[in-house]
Amino acid sequence: MEGRDATAGAFVGTERERKTAKKGAAPKEVKAQTKSRMETLFGFKKEDLSSWDNLVALLNRPTDPASLGIFRCLFGLLMAIDVTQERGLSHLDYKYLDGAPVCRFPLFNFLEPLPLDWMYLVYLVMFLGALGIMLGCFYRLSCLMFISTYWYVFFLDKTAWNNHSYLYGLIGFQLAIMDGNRYWSVDGLRKPSIRNAHVPLWNYTVLRTQIFIVYFIAGVKKLDADWVEGYSMSYLAHHWLFDPFKVILPVELVSLLVVHGGGLILDLTAGYLLFFDATRPYAFFFVSYFHCMNSQLFSIGMFAYTMLSTSLLFCYADWPRRFFARFPSFLSSILPLTSAEVQPSTSCVYPEVGGSSSGGSSSGGSSSGGSGSSGGSGSSSGERQATQNPAKASKLRFKHKLGAVFTILYIAEQFFMPYSHFITKGYNNWTNGLYGYSWDMMVHSRSHQHVKITYKDGKTGEIGYLNPGVFTHSRRWKDHGDMLKQYATCLSGLLPRYNIADPEIYFDIWVSINERFQQRIFDPRVDIVKADWSPFKPNPWLMPLLVDLSPWRTKFQEIEGSLDNQTEIVFIADFPGLHLENFVSEDLGNTSVHVLQGQVNVEMVDEKKNHTLQPGDQIKVPAGAYHKVFTVSEGPSCYMYVYVNTTEAALLQNFTKLQEIQERIRNGTETEPLPPELQPLMAADDDQEAEVNATDPVVQLFLKRQRRLKEVKKRREAGMLERLDRFAVKKYYTIRRGFLMTAIAIRNLVLGLPPMEQLRREVAFANMKEPEAEADPDETIKNEMAHAEL
Repeated sequence: MEGRDATAGAFVGTERERKTAKKGAAPKEVKAQTKSRMETLFGFKKEDLSSWDNLVALLNRPTDPASLGIFRCLFGLLMAIDVTQERGLSHLDYKYLDGAPVCRFPLFNFLEPLPLDWMYLVYLVMFLGALGIMLGCFYRLSCLMFISTYWYVFFLDKTAWNNHSYLYGLIGFQLAIMDGNRYWSVDGLRKPSIRNAHVPLWNYTVLRTQIFIVYFIAGVKKLDADWVEGYSMSYLAHHWLFDPFKVILPVELVSLLVVHGGGLILDLTAGYLLFFDATRPYAFFFVSYFHCMNSQLFSIGMFAYTMLSTSLLFCYADWPRRFFARFPSFLSSILPLTSAEVQPSTSCVYPEVGGSSSGGSSSGGSSSGGSGSSGGSGSSSGERQATQNPAKASKLRFKHKLGAVFTILYIAEQFFMPYSHFITKGYNNWTNGLYGYSWDMMVHSRSHQHVKITYKDGKTGEIGYLNPGVFTHSRRWKDHGDMLKQYATCLSGLLPRYNIADPEIYFDIWVSINERFQQRIFDPRVDIVKADWSPFKPNPWLMPLLVDLSPWRTKFQEIEGSLDNQTEIVFIADFPGLHLENFVSEDLGNTSVHVLQGQVNVEMVDEKKNHTLQPGDQIKVPAGAYHKVFTVSEGPSCYMYVYVNTTEAALLQNFTKLQEIQERIRNGTETEPLPPELQPLMAADDDQEAEVNATDPVVQLFLKRQRRLKEVKKRREAGMLERLDRFAVKKYYTIRRGFLMTAIAIRNLVLGLPPMEQLRREVAFANMKEPEAEADPDETIKNEMAHAEL
């Protein structure tokens, strides 16, 4: 009886099998191959699970290598691109600065980056490994080259961790122990004995289960109340990608039903739907739509495309043969094999012809590795191949049992890891564990309102302040106690260079998670240098998340909805006995504190006055001066800052007047002569000379803004070809820089450093950008019009 993929949840296309069985088999044989409901749905019988030997035989069932080979090729290609992009080859010299005082955040403190030229060599090895995986050339060595360098770079910087980077490393490891080079590979040309040879079923089982876990656990994590209630990613609903939904739904319902509800349902069901023939086409549509949207919504590199490629693993394992068989015959020399004949392999377990101990045919056929996709081969196909290429019955060997043990242990470990945070308690903050291996994608969004780093000289007692993020390129340390400890330790080692002996380091970090109050995440009274921290014990200086105040978020929306466009608001919650010291910028000329809950004492530092406020009270605080807000109630206090950026408001008012004047000039209705400072308004929007000649700074800024707004509009209205051309040119120069800098580094290692002037010219050539390259006008406009932070 023909076998089907089982353990990965590979289901059977029953309708197709009935048709193919009718086509080529005798009635007696069809009757003999009648399957139970369980075998029809899951691809295996109860007997296959009745003993250890039967389970081993099932997991080592001979399976078509075609789908695995195509996935290997796609994954290697995407990882080769990823090395130049998200892994950072193109900006490696900015990331690893030789000799510069930089604080880093490795998983293990003994890990350090190599000198810069050697880091380029590491990345070159990683790239060549990915290229070897894609080509199936020296496959095991290529996998080893890729995963060894990849995991080294991964562990070197926790701040760059995310779920998809973790997934890449896992898939690379899985491929290293699989027979991924049996189809469409250079190794197959070098070694005919492995070309187009069967692979054991567990190769597909592990990969499919891994992708199922990614989807399903991500869905389970989205059952969090913040996600279900629509607070995690509410800002996404304003993106243009959701404009079609806004035609029939208000933006609030788009956020709740489409962004959050749709994301939850898709993650929970995608893994299941991909397994069944009847639902797979629908799953392909929604999953593809989902990942294409994500590629536009987030900067996630190759993740969307990698997940699209994994969807193909859920089809019948022989789908590439049927797909490429449709191409013209003159392309057959460069396309993957379309022959249905598959070689036997010692990696698989073959039952006796006519036997049923493992539920597989004697050769496995092209469909024995099917996953239930419509279009899989039928039983008659399997019988035909058994005649063409019979395989001898094989006994269970140690490597077969080892493959089965690995499959079971690996799947169990992957289900356990997202919930292992009760062991690594030191990495738990307001969210559990280090972000990157729990599949809690996008469940938590954060905003930081206030970050202050205070140092105290251990000998003189002198107190000073550091710019947040000094000596580091990362910002993720603000949310993780383990990274904060590493950062403080690093600062304590660097500050003595600046005559600060035995420094004590204090952090005052205010964070809002999922639109809650801004509140402290760590105790500002604790010297983090001397503070205890262990990966296996709860962090004693972590402040609790004030979840009891979460219902206030509904009130926040009401308050924000009642404000005009120029008024901003910040919601604050603080603990008893602590205070917030704040400086109000001179641009914020109308700032007041409103108490929502608890009791606070507001101290005007310059005026040396104190004001006690109860819920419902408010007080105006002076601009250009410090004030302190003390929480004096027994429980947490809640208050809000309401402010208007008067400088920006005045600037926008002036821009409106200048816009009106410019429109009158262009339509010929301006009759009065313009003063000299306004005459540059007569120039065209793209006339940069007018900006230079403008004497009034407001007019100059207005003209600059108008020109860039026009550029933004032009970019947004560009056609598809123009967008693709711009994208391709940008990527070309990015990748070009990475490879040129790598070539310079390898030359330095082999021949030594050249004269400094030559090195400077080489780096300048590598840094060459596309013609007329400028900063993104969208970002420039945002920066110019950004609100000042309280």
